Order: sequence, then structure tokens, then C-alpha cells
Amino acid sequence: MDSPISSSAPGRLGERSALSHLLMPSDVALRRVYPPAPVVAVAAAVLKDGCLLLVRRASEPGRGKWSLPGGVVRLGERLREAVVREVHEETGLTIEVVGLLDVVEVIRRDEEGRIKYHYVIVDYLARPLSGELRAATDALEARWVPLEEVRSLEITSTLRRLLDEHWDELASLAELS
Repeated sequence: MDSPISSSAPGRLGERSALSHLLMPSDVALRRVYPPAPVVAVAAAVLKDGCLLLVRRASEPGRGKWSLPGGVVRLGERLREAVVREVHEETGLTIEVVGLLDVVEVIRRDEEGRIKYHYVIVDYLARPLSGELRAATDALEARWVPLEEVRSLEITSTLRRLLDEHWDELASLAELS
């Protein structure tokens, strides 16, 4: 029987066949543009003193636009661990996850109709615990924005949709923060 991975000696990995790339998880995890499968990501709606924590994205999709801090889940990482890590990496803040807010899909096609981006994003509600706000890694800027001013910024379509669907809940929580 043919195997996609050939071995030159028992127990040793030899040359890969032309199909072996289809079976290697590391190949799948690294491709965010034109991915072979949806990419799982997380984001956090962090509220404090009536403000929402936002970052201005340094990468596509949405480069230069304001959005919730977040990013891609690493292999073996739990979703809540991923969102805490991503918020800290992008903003310097340590957060506590309060609950699940939404699960959204982002599918963007190129001019030829091919899927260029496909993300499944798990959005959480969170509150800050500690740290000093600063932009880092994938964020050009990070700042607290009064919730009623968020829509006036150049925000991602994903954040606009999230605000439209969860405005009352976020506004109520912002009053309590």
C-alpha cells in the first residue's frame, strides 16, 4: 500500500509525497490567506467605565480599522486561554472572561470568487484586571473608547455587526462597569 509519507528507515521520516501536505496540521494552521479550512479566532469586548477597549488592526483583513482585540487560537489552546493571551499580547492588559457574547463568521472572497479569508470568531465579554494599556504585536493603536462613540470610528464590518446585534446588552453592561 502506498503511503503519502515514505520512510527510508523504520521509524524515521523520509521524503514527503506530493499529497503529504494535505495531512500535515502545521501546514493548515499557518495559512490565514486562502486557507484550506476555516481559521478559529477569538476576540474580547472588554468594558471599563462605560468604555470599550478597541485596537486599530495592523493586519488584514481590516488593516487600519478599529476592532475588538483578539486573534487566532493556537493548536491545543483552549478558547478562553486564547482570548486572555491575545488581549494581553495586543494591549498589555490582563482580562477576566465574563461570558460568551457571540460566534461570528468572516468569509471574504477575492475578485475571482475564491475564499481569501475564512474565520470563525468566538467573541467574549470581559473585564480588565490589571496591566497598562499599550499597543503591541498586531495592533497599531489601543485605546478605551466611550461606547456611544465607537460607531463614529472607522470600525470593521464585523464589529459594526456585533454592535448592531448586541447594543442593548453592551450598553447595559457599560453602565455597570
